[in-house]
Amino acid sequence: MGDKKVGLALGGGAARGLAHIGVLTVLEKENVPVDCIAGTSIGAIIGSLFASGMKAVKIKERVLELARRRLTRFVDLAPPWNGLIRGNKVMDLLTSFYGGDVRFEDLKIPFACIATDIDSGEEVVLDRGSVAEAVRASLSIPGIFTAARSGGRFLVDGGLTNQVPVDLTREMGAEKVIAVNVIPDVTTYHTRRKEAEEPTREPNVVHVLMQSIHIATYSMVRSSLEKADAVIEPDVADIGAGDFQRAKECISQGEMAARKALPQIERLLGTRT
Repeated sequence: MGDKKVGLALGGGAARGLAHIGVLTVLEKENVPVDCIAGTSIGAIIGSLFASGMKAVKIKERVLELARRRLTRFVDLAPPWNGLIRGNKVMDLLTSFYGGDVRFEDLKIPFACIATDIDSGEEVVLDRGSVAEAVRASLSIPGIFTAARSGGRFLVDGGLTNQVPVDLTREMGAEKVIAVNVIPDVTTYHTRRKEAEEPTREPNVVHVLMQSIHIATYSMVRSSLEKADAVIEPDVADIGAGDFQRAKECISQGEMAARKALPQIERLLGTRT
């Protein structure tokens, strides 16, 4: 599909970000080139797996298998003064997916991810060293995961500073950027539940913290998406941030959104008039 260097920016969004797998499945099937990937939080997880050479269909299989099991087995509790979860078991899981302690230079596709310096509030780009350690930093939801220590800094979720890293993808050399956003308008989730007359459930701690980040960063997300050449937005508004058990539904929504966006992507890459 053309000869333009194509970058993929995969945004954060906790469980909703499993839709990225569906997007990658369609792009891979349709032979859409992906020359570099930038990801934040759950986007960093999925993006790094794809960058390591794992086929999208394999990522889908592994994630659906995990969704059928108790995710608490990957929780290692920490003393509560920094965060609830140490994250070591998550790193072990990632390492097993990669097939070892993969470093950035070993990846099949250039990849980078975003974290946030919790002291300075600065965006931090991670693109060297251990991929698992970098991704662990990028997904460190404040209050849930302990902050990751890197180069004298304490790093937390990249979504605080750059939910959909379109600009980073361009810095990596992408001429055309396809952005995938899984954060809906902050009022949509509530509106849909109200229209369906669903009873209001008390939100769990993951939903509260993630929704707080989404509310605070939503305008930043829209600004970032304006810089992309194509935007894919799976319809995951009625899926909660902690609804990892709905992985199959998230992936399906990603597939549908990617198929809908294919004509635009093909025109963008010069393969459709």
